[in-house]
Amino acid sequence: METKKIGVLIGSLRKESFCRKMAKVLMTLAPISFELEEVEIGELAMYNQDFDDEGNPPASWTSYREHVQQYDAILFITPEYNRSVPAVLKNALDVGSRPYGKNIWDGKPGAVMSISPGGLSGFGANHHLRQSLVFLNIPSMQQPEAYIGNAATLFDASGALVNERTREFLQNFINAFSTWVEINAPKKS
Repeated sequence: METKKIGVLIGSLRKESFCRKMAKVLMTLAPISFELEEVEIGELAMYNQDFDDEGNPPASWTSYREHVQQYDAILFITPEYNRSVPAVLKNALDVGSRPYGKNIWDGKPGAVMSISPGGLSGFGANHHLRQSLVFLNIPSMQQPEAYIGNAATLFDASGALVNERTREFLQNFINAFSTWVEINAPKKS
């Protein structure tokens, strides 16, 4: 089985964010055929079409666009800010979808996981993000849906996952995503 490179976009910039901790857990649970790698999005300049129109995009956009092209699929892990995704994640989507006709996301399979210290588990952000992914032509895994609530209780002081039921859910999630990617990843020529 060919190794699939999976870009992981984390919607929180905080070093000790629950999203980042969850991404690290998923990296350990991923099948051997999956190579998960965090994609840095915190240094991207805010999207302004003028830079593309004038042929002078910031270097951070150019390297980001080229970097994301190498991935077979994308895993989005996001917190919820004001019932939506954080601006940094939305900006990463926008930078990657422009200029018009050069959408780096086109056809890459994806999955969404939302994480929250509260009980609603990022439901609003999860669904808001999915709306954007439809337009960007990212076929997103429908099941299992991944809403992780009460995140503050899931990790010990070193960031290790301590909840076995959550670990079992994450294993099922990453296995399902692996199958989703195998079925939906564009065939390489």
